[in-house]
Amino acid sequence: MHISAKKEKLQSDYSGFKQIINLHEKIKTINSEDIFTLDMPHWFDANMCAPFGAILSILINKNVNITLNCENQVAEILQKNQFLPNFGFNISSKPDDYGSTIEYMKFDVNDDNKFKKYVETHFGNNVHRLPKMSPGILKKFRESLYEIFGNSVFHSETNYIFACGQYFHLQNRLDFSIVDLGIGFHGNINKKMNLNLSPKEAIVWAMKENRTTKKGGTVPGGLGLKLIKEFIGKNKGKMQIVTYNGYWEFSKGRTTLNTFSSYFPGTVVNIEINTADSSYYFLESEIDYEKIF
Repeated sequence: MHISAKKEKLQSDYSGFKQIINLHEKIKTINSEDIFTLDMPHWFDANMCAPFGAILSILINKNVNITLNCENQVAEILQKNQFLPNFGFNISSKPDDYGSTIEYMKFDVNDDNKFKKYVETHFGNNVHRLPKMSPGILKKFRESLYEIFGNSVFHSETNYIFACGQYFHLQNRLDFSIVDLGIGFHGNINKKMNLNLSPKEAIVWAMKENRTTKKGGTVPGGLGLKLIKEFIGKNKGKMQIVTYNGYWEFSKGRTTLNTFSSYFPGTVVNIEINTADSSYYFLESEIDYEKIF
Protein backbone atom coordinates (compact mmCIF):
# COMPACT_ATOMS: atom_id res chain seq x y z
CA MET A 1 0.00 0.00 0.00
CA HIS A 2 1.26 3.47 -0.92
CA ILE A 3 -0.26 6.57 0.72
CA SER A 4 0.79 10.14 -0.07
CA ALA A 5 0.31 12.96 2.45
CA LYS A 6 2.83 15.37 0.87
CA LYS A 7 0.37 18.24 0.60
CA GLU A 8 -0.77 18.02 4.22
CA LYS A 9 0.38 19.49 7.51
CA LEU A 10 0.25 17.27 10.57
CA GLN A 11 -0.32 19.61 13.50
CA SER A 12 -1.49 19.35 17.12
CA ASP A 13 -5.15 20.12 16.45
CA TYR A 14 -8.41 18.39 15.61
CA SER A 15 -7.44 18.18 11.93
CA GLY A 16 -4.06 16.65 12.79
CA PHE A 17 -5.57 13.96 14.99
CA LYS A 18 -8.13 13.29 12.25
CA GLN A 19 -5.24 12.62 9.84
CA ILE A 20 -3.74 10.10 12.27
CA ILE A 21 -7.14 8.41 12.63
CA ASN A 22 -7.64 8.34 8.85
CA LEU A 23 -4.23 6.71 8.49
CA HIS A 24 -5.20 4.05 11.02
CA GLU A 25 -8.42 3.42 9.11
CA LYS A 26 -6.50 2.92 5.86
CA ILE A 27 -3.88 0.55 7.24
CA LYS A 28 -6.14 -1.65 9.44
CA THR A 29 -6.45 -4.25 6.71
CA ILE A 30 -2.74 -4.50 5.89
CA ASN A 31 -1.59 -8.06 6.42
CA SER A 32 1.63 -9.56 7.73
CA GLU A 33 4.71 -9.13 5.55
CA ASP A 34 2.98 -6.60 3.27
CA ILE A 35 4.81 -3.45 2.15
CA PHE A 36 3.60 -0.04 3.33
CA THR A 37 4.97 3.24 1.93
CA LEU A 38 3.97 6.67 3.21
CA ASP A 39 4.93 10.01 1.68
CA MET A 40 5.12 12.12 4.85
CA PRO A 41 3.41 15.53 5.23
CA HIS A 42 5.52 18.55 4.34
CA TRP A 43 5.13 19.82 7.93
CA PHE A 44 5.04 17.65 11.04
CA ASP A 45 4.57 18.82 14.64
CA ALA A 46 7.15 16.51 16.18
CA ASN A 47 5.12 15.72 19.33
CA MET A 48 2.65 14.01 16.97
CA CYS A 49 5.29 11.30 16.59
CA ALA A 50 3.74 9.74 19.71
CA PRO A 51 0.32 8.91 18.18
CA PHE A 52 1.89 8.38 14.74
CA GLY A 53 4.47 5.97 16.17
CA ALA A 54 1.76 4.12 18.08
CA ILE A 55 -0.13 3.52 14.83
CA LEU A 56 3.03 2.38 13.03
CA SER A 57 3.80 -0.02 15.89
CA ILE A 58 0.64 -1.93 14.97
CA LEU A 59 2.13 -2.56 11.53
CA ILE A 60 5.50 -3.49 12.99
CA ASN A 61 3.81 -6.09 15.19
CA LYS A 62 2.41 -7.59 11.95
CA ASN A 63 5.91 -7.68 10.40
CA VAL A 64 4.89 -5.13 7.76
CA ASN A 65 7.78 -3.57 5.82
CA ILE A 66 7.49 0.22 6.35
CA THR A 67 9.03 2.97 4.23
CA LEU A 68 8.62 6.66 5.11
CA ASN A 69 9.50 9.20 2.43
CA CYS A 70 10.31 12.52 4.14
CA GLU A 71 11.17 15.95 2.79
CA ASN A 72 14.46 17.28 4.15
CA GLN A 73 12.95 19.54 6.83
CA VAL A 74 10.73 16.78 8.23
CA ALA A 75 13.52 14.19 8.02
CA GLU A 76 15.81 16.48 10.04
CA ILE A 77 13.22 16.91 12.81
CA LEU A 78 12.56 13.17 12.97
CA GLN A 79 16.29 12.50 13.18
CA LYS A 80 16.77 15.00 16.01
CA ASN A 81 13.98 13.49 18.11
CA GLN A 82 15.25 9.94 17.38
CA PHE A 83 12.00 8.88 15.72
CA LEU A 84 13.42 7.54 12.44
CA PRO A 85 16.29 5.59 14.02
CA ASN A 86 13.88 4.14 16.55
CA PHE A 87 11.89 2.60 13.71
CA GLY A 88 14.84 0.74 12.30
CA PHE A 89 15.77 3.23 9.60
CA ASN A 90 19.44 3.04 8.71
CA ILE A 91 19.96 6.67 9.58
CA SER A 92 21.80 8.24 12.49
CA SER A 93 20.32 10.70 14.96
CA LYS A 94 21.19 14.38 14.55
CA PRO A 95 22.29 16.54 17.47
CA ASP A 96 19.61 18.89 18.76
CA ASP A 97 21.72 22.04 19.03
CA TYR A 98 18.75 24.27 19.90
CA GLY A 99 17.27 22.03 22.58
CA SER A 100 13.93 21.91 20.81
CA THR A 101 13.03 18.22 21.05
CA ILE A 102 11.80 15.80 23.66
CA GLU A 103 12.83 12.52 22.09
CA TYR A 104 10.34 9.94 20.93
CA MET A 105 10.21 7.02 23.35
CA LYS A 106 8.28 3.77 23.56
CA PHE A 107 7.86 2.54 27.14
CA ASP A 108 6.95 -0.92 28.37
CA VAL A 109 4.27 -0.91 31.08
CA ASN A 110 6.98 -1.84 33.61
CA ASP A 111 9.16 1.15 32.63
CA ASP A 112 7.76 3.56 35.25
CA ASN A 113 11.23 4.45 36.56
CA LYS A 114 12.46 5.01 33.03
CA PHE A 115 9.50 7.31 32.36
CA LYS A 116 10.16 9.26 35.59
CA LYS A 117 13.78 9.88 34.55
CA TYR A 118 12.54 10.96 31.11
CA VAL A 119 10.18 13.49 32.71
CA GLU A 120 12.83 14.74 35.15
CA THR A 121 15.22 15.31 32.25
CA HIS A 122 12.79 17.34 30.18
CA PHE A 123 10.53 19.06 32.70
CA GLY A 124 12.39 21.30 35.08
CA ASN A 125 13.09 24.99 35.60
CA ASN A 126 15.17 26.45 32.75
CA VAL A 127 14.48 23.37 30.63
CA HIS A 128 12.75 24.09 27.31
CA ARG A 129 12.01 27.55 28.77
CA LEU A 130 9.18 26.34 30.95
CA PRO A 131 7.44 28.96 33.11
CA LYS A 132 9.20 29.36 36.44
CA MET A 133 7.92 26.97 39.09
CA SER A 134 8.65 26.55 42.78
CA PRO A 135 10.06 23.17 43.85
CA GLY A 136 6.63 22.22 45.19
CA ILE A 137 4.62 23.00 42.06
CA LEU A 138 7.28 21.43 39.81
CA LYS A 139 7.04 18.25 41.90
CA LYS A 140 3.22 18.26 41.53
CA PHE A 141 3.47 18.87 37.79
CA ARG A 142 5.82 15.94 37.32
CA GLU A 143 3.64 13.73 39.52
CA SER A 144 0.69 14.60 37.26
CA LEU A 145 2.63 13.30 34.25
CA TYR A 146 3.56 10.17 36.22
CA GLU A 147 -0.13 9.61 36.97
CA ILE A 148 -1.06 9.85 33.28
CA PHE A 149 1.53 7.14 32.62
CA GLY A 150 0.20 5.11 35.55
CA ASN A 151 -3.38 5.42 34.34
CA SER A 152 -2.32 4.06 30.95
CA VAL A 153 -0.66 1.12 32.69
CA PHE A 154 -3.39 0.26 35.20
CA HIS A 155 -6.61 1.32 33.47
CA SER A 156 -6.15 1.21 29.69
CA GLU A 157 -4.93 -2.41 29.47
CA THR A 158 -2.23 -1.32 27.02
CA ASN A 159 1.12 -3.02 26.46
CA TYR A 160 3.13 0.10 25.65
CA ILE A 161 3.06 3.85 26.21
CA PHE A 162 4.47 6.30 23.64
CA ALA A 163 5.69 9.83 24.34
CA CYS A 164 7.25 12.69 22.40
CA GLY A 165 7.50 16.47 22.58
CA GLN A 166 8.64 19.56 20.73
CA TYR A 167 9.56 23.11 21.73
CA PHE A 168 8.45 25.56 19.04
CA HIS A 169 10.75 28.55 19.59
CA LEU A 170 9.02 31.02 17.29
CA GLN A 171 5.53 30.12 18.52
CA ASN A 172 6.44 30.14 22.22
CA ARG A 173 4.89 26.77 22.89
CA LEU A 174 5.95 23.36 24.14
CA ASP A 175 3.82 20.38 23.15
CA PHE A 176 4.11 17.00 24.87
CA SER A 177 2.05 13.92 23.98
CA ILE A 178 1.50 10.68 25.93
CA VAL A 179 -0.25 7.84 24.08
CA ASP A 180 -1.49 4.34 24.75
CA LEU A 181 -3.19 1.67 22.64
CA GLY A 182 -5.67 0.62 25.29
CA ILE A 183 -9.41 0.39 25.89
CA GLY A 184 -9.98 4.15 26.12
CA PHE A 185 -11.56 6.32 28.80
CA HIS A 186 -15.01 4.88 28.07
CA GLY A 187 -13.72 1.30 28.16
CA ASN A 188 -12.31 1.76 31.65
CA ILE A 189 -15.08 3.95 33.10
CA ASN A 190 -17.97 1.87 31.76
CA LYS A 191 -16.30 -1.31 32.99
CA LYS A 192 -15.46 -0.03 36.48
CA MET A 193 -18.48 2.22 37.11
CA ASN A 194 -21.20 0.25 35.30
CA LEU A 195 -21.99 3.17 32.98
CA ASN A 196 -22.68 3.39 29.26
CA LEU A 197 -20.78 6.50 28.19
CA SER A 198 -19.54 7.32 24.71
CA PRO A 199 -15.82 8.13 24.38
CA LYS A 200 -16.58 11.87 24.34
CA GLU A 201 -18.87 11.62 27.36
CA ALA A 202 -16.26 9.54 29.20
CA ILE A 203 -13.64 12.30 28.85
CA VAL A 204 -16.08 14.84 30.29
CA TRP A 205 -16.87 12.45 33.16
CA ALA A 206 -13.18 11.90 33.93
CA MET A 207 -12.31 15.61 33.90
CA LYS A 208 -14.87 16.57 36.55
CA GLU A 209 -13.80 17.09 40.16
CA ASN A 210 -13.64 14.06 42.46
CA ARG A 211 -14.18 11.60 39.60
CA THR A 212 -12.04 8.47 39.63
CA THR A 213 -12.41 4.76 38.96
CA LYS A 214 -9.77 3.95 41.58
CA LYS A 215 -11.11 1.79 44.42
CA GLY A 216 -9.74 1.72 47.95
CA GLY A 217 -6.44 3.09 49.16
CA THR A 218 -5.70 6.46 50.72
CA VAL A 219 -4.42 8.34 47.67
CA PRO A 220 -7.20 9.82 45.49
CA GLY A 221 -6.99 8.96 41.81
CA GLY A 222 -7.74 11.10 38.78
CA LEU A 223 -5.83 14.16 39.98
CA GLY A 224 -3.13 14.18 37.30
CA LEU A 225 -5.23 15.42 34.39
CA LYS A 226 -7.15 17.87 36.57
CA LEU A 227 -4.01 19.47 38.03
CA ILE A 228 -2.51 19.84 34.57
CA LYS A 229 -5.77 21.37 33.32
CA GLU A 230 -5.67 23.88 36.20
CA PHE A 231 -2.08 24.81 35.34
CA ILE A 232 -2.86 25.05 31.60
CA GLY A 233 -5.78 27.38 32.39
CA LYS A 234 -3.55 29.80 34.30
CA ASN A 235 -0.72 29.41 31.78
CA LYS A 236 -3.05 30.17 28.82
CA GLY A 237 -1.88 27.00 27.10
CA LYS A 238 -3.90 24.16 25.61
CA MET A 239 -4.79 20.58 26.49
CA GLN A 240 -6.26 17.92 24.21
CA ILE A 241 -7.53 14.40 24.80
CA VAL A 242 -8.39 11.93 22.05
CA THR A 243 -9.89 8.57 22.99
CA TYR A 244 -11.37 6.40 20.25
CA ASN A 245 -13.79 8.70 18.37
CA GLY A 246 -13.98 11.31 21.14
CA TYR A 247 -12.15 14.67 21.10
CA TRP A 248 -11.84 17.08 24.04
CA GLU A 249 -9.90 20.36 24.03
CA PHE A 250 -9.35 22.96 26.74
CA SER A 251 -7.99 26.34 25.66
CA LYS A 252 -8.40 29.92 26.88
CA GLY A 253 -10.76 28.80 29.62
CA ARG A 254 -13.13 27.08 27.21
CA THR A 255 -13.80 23.40 26.56
CA THR A 256 -14.51 22.11 23.04
CA LEU A 257 -15.98 18.68 22.31
CA ASN A 258 -16.06 16.88 18.99
CA THR A 259 -16.14 13.41 17.46
CA PHE A 260 -14.37 11.66 14.60
CA SER A 261 -16.05 9.52 11.95
CA SER A 262 -13.56 6.74 12.73
CA TYR A 263 -11.42 6.13 15.81
CA PHE A 264 -7.94 6.15 17.34
CA PRO A 265 -7.31 2.72 18.95
CA GLY A 266 -6.42 4.08 22.38
CA THR A 267 -5.90 7.45 24.04
CA VAL A 268 -3.80 10.54 23.33
CA VAL A 269 -3.16 13.25 25.93
CA ASN A 270 -1.46 16.33 24.49
CA ILE A 271 -0.31 19.21 26.70
CA GLU A 272 0.60 22.54 25.14
CA ILE A 273 2.46 24.93 27.46
CA ASN A 274 2.68 28.65 26.74
CA THR A 275 6.43 29.26 27.13
CA ALA A 276 6.01 33.06 26.86
CA ASP A 277 4.31 32.97 30.27
CA SER A 278 6.40 35.10 32.67
CA SER A 279 4.45 34.08 35.77
CA TYR A 280 6.01 32.33 38.75
CA TYR A 281 4.00 29.29 39.91
CA PHE A 282 3.99 28.05 43.50
CA LEU A 283 1.79 26.22 45.99
CA GLU A 284 -0.07 28.27 48.56
CA SER A 285 1.40 25.98 51.22
CA GLU A 286 4.90 27.19 50.24
CA ILE A 287 4.19 30.80 51.28
CA ASP A 288 5.99 31.86 54.45
CA TYR A 289 3.46 34.32 55.86
CA GLU A 290 5.78 35.33 58.74
CA LYS A 291 8.34 36.62 56.23
CA ILE A 292 5.66 38.46 54.24
CA PHE A 293 4.16 40.25 57.24
